[in-house]
Amino acid sequence: MTDLKASGIIVEYNPFHNGHLHHAEQAKKLTGSDIVIAVMSGNFLQRGEPAFVDKWARASMALENGVDIVLELPYAFATSNAPSFARGAIGLLDAAQCSAFCFGSEDGEVEPFERSLRLIEQAGDNYEQIVKEAVGRGLSYPKALNEAYTKVANSSTNEEPLADLSKPNNILGFHYMEAAAISGSTMKGVTIPRIVAQYHDDAVEGNRIASATGIRKSFFGSDTLGAVTDFIPDATQAILLDWQAENQSFGSWPSFYPMLRFTILREGPERLAMIADVTEGIENLLYRAAANNGTFEDFMNEVKSKRYTWTRIQRMLTHVFTGFTYAKRNSMKTPSYLRLLGMTGAGRLYLNEHKKRLKLPLVSKAAAFSNPSLDFDIHASDMYGLGIGSGTSSSRIGVDYHTHPIIVH
Repeated sequence: MTDLKASGIIVEYNPFHNGHLHHAEQAKKLTGSDIVIAVMSGNFLQRGEPAFVDKWARASMALENGVDIVLELPYAFATSNAPSFARGAIGLLDAAQCSAFCFGSEDGEVEPFERSLRLIEQAGDNYEQIVKEAVGRGLSYPKALNEAYTKVANSSTNEEPLADLSKPNNILGFHYMEAAAISGSTMKGVTIPRIVAQYHDDAVEGNRIASATGIRKSFFGSDTLGAVTDFIPDATQAILLDWQAENQSFGSWPSFYPMLRFTILREGPERLAMIADVTEGIENLLYRAAANNGTFEDFMNEVKSKRYTWTRIQRMLTHVFTGFTYAKRNSMKTPSYLRLLGMTGAGRLYLNEHKKRLKLPLVSKAAAFSNPSLDFDIHASDMYGLGIGSGTSSSRIGVDYHTHPIIVH
């Protein structure tokens, strides 16, 4: 009997591009794994945005391009801050019996992350106190973490390089390493350097690699897939063309804004205050801005401030749109199942072989498993379908109940 070895990756694929293909290939190569398991965000993402295309289309892209199993990261973690996002994703990879996880980073070496983890652990309560004071002065949580880390690093006598936690991929990578350490996971952390394009870079003609942010920006700037074909595999292009033929739009806040605006005005400040991440009276500003502005850009320009980053506001809006309250979040602290979106033949062999060793139940049919987190994922998919179809008869509702895991041979 074979004993297949899996490496895990944590992804959004918004959409899947040539850099993601490189990541999947390197994850398998560097860890000596037989298969790659991707934990992928569902229809709403970590920066508080609707996905460009839905999770089923993005899972198909992954399975056509070197990924063997795609598991959905539940909404509660997929739309949260970096520590919670990492905790959920690492928990799923560990439950799926991965021997390693591989992430892209600006540093490109795992040792600086390991040293940074030890440094923060040694700093203990002092680090937490600096974070608390920085948040109290009005800094966003990511900036407070970076300030605390910088102060602790500057006071260290260790001259070996630490991870640069001012860079977006390094920040996520650090939290992956931290989540694995805190949970006691035996998975080995491995990192590869981001190549050519960084996280927020625009797509540059002549390059084969662009960031997902740059690809989306190029597409929305031209409204044609021809603007991004150099940066995506053929299978991604085919899936995006199919999506474009079947749906009214690609996912974005400007296209979802009419429904978001309606929701904000209908709920009113009192009910908005119950929504996750809505704090310190900002519900009044959200209500006022929705009343005043007919476009998403104008709405955001009225709401954003030094205290509230664009990403933090978008996460609030995602929760407003889906109805994700503080009470719901508090009931979903840890992942409690493995939601299978798709697999290759090799992925199926792995799951058959490891079925009894998985640490969480494997869910392949939504209707066959009852769980509050899964119920909310299904609800979020329906809300996404309404946004894509602008609430018309073309809106796809109930997709999760009648879509089976994708199988690619």
